[in-house]
Amino acid sequence: MDARLQTLDWAAIQVFLAVADTGSLSAAARQLGQSQPTLGRKVRALEARLGLTLFLRQPRGLVLSDEGRLILDPARRMARAMGELALTAVARDDRLAGTCRVTASQMVATRVLPPILARIRAELPQLQIELVASDDTDSLMYREADIALRMYRPAQPDLIARHLGDVPLGAFGATAYLDRVGRPERVEDLAHHALVGYDRSDLILREMERLGLPPDRARFATRCDDQVTYWELVRAGCGLGFGQIPLIREDDCVEQVLPGLDLPVLPLWIAAHESLRPTPRVAAVWDRLAAGLLSYLA
Repeated sequence: MDARLQTLDWAAIQVFLAVADTGSLSAAARQLGQSQPTLGRKVRALEARLGLTLFLRQPRGLVLSDEGRLILDPARRMARAMGELALTAVARDDRLAGTCRVTASQMVATRVLPPILARIRAELPQLQIELVASDDTDSLMYREADIALRMYRPAQPDLIARHLGDVPLGAFGATAYLDRVGRPERVEDLAHHALVGYDRSDLILREMERLGLPPDRARFATRCDDQVTYWELVRAGCGLGFGQIPLIREDDCVEQVLPGLDLPVLPLWIAAHESLRPTPRVAAVWDRLAAGLLSYLA
């Protein structure tokens, strides 16, 4: 074997794949939980060890060079092999103590899970829980998480998934805003209100069109794609917005408007890799997460 490859480690390949997938050092740093300068050094060290130029700088970030594209598939095969190795090792661990890594959307992780996880920690103090607040599709295959909570049915192979129920959506406004401007009584009244919308996402625009309202982005006086920030804008009185109905149960400053509005629901799924689902700590967290989330949906 070439001496350059004898000391090639998996961490270097992880960095290569993260930069290749995200297209920038900053995005890869967020994904891996490392600093951008650290990843830059690791990329340069990998290029020096291989004697290859793996990335080309572009105005919008980094793109794979021809040499980088040549090693992309072998690197992905290495990632799959490392994922299988990690899954095999964890699946044979029959201890309840240890770490369970949970991933959920930013809104669920921020607004819904903290009290549920606090109860789990009180019941199982020997467990450590890592929570990844992300709307990205984290791969359960590569041990990026032990349990995933998703607002869609996970489609990865070799997963065990359970549909916990559907989260109803509604239209909301801060009480202070509604006291000042008035409460809409019909869908058509939305035309006379400030709306909080998304920035790049067209999801709300498509729903407005379905409801027979003009899908005009300019009608959104305030716009943000980050779900947690979006909800805070609604709570602060920037205008009417949309969100999960169970969120307002203990929120005294927000109230639902137009309760008969025909909005879609969000399916809530819990999933784990089939080799991890029976392990004691994953099973214990799974059962308690499911119970807590069912209470949230009730």
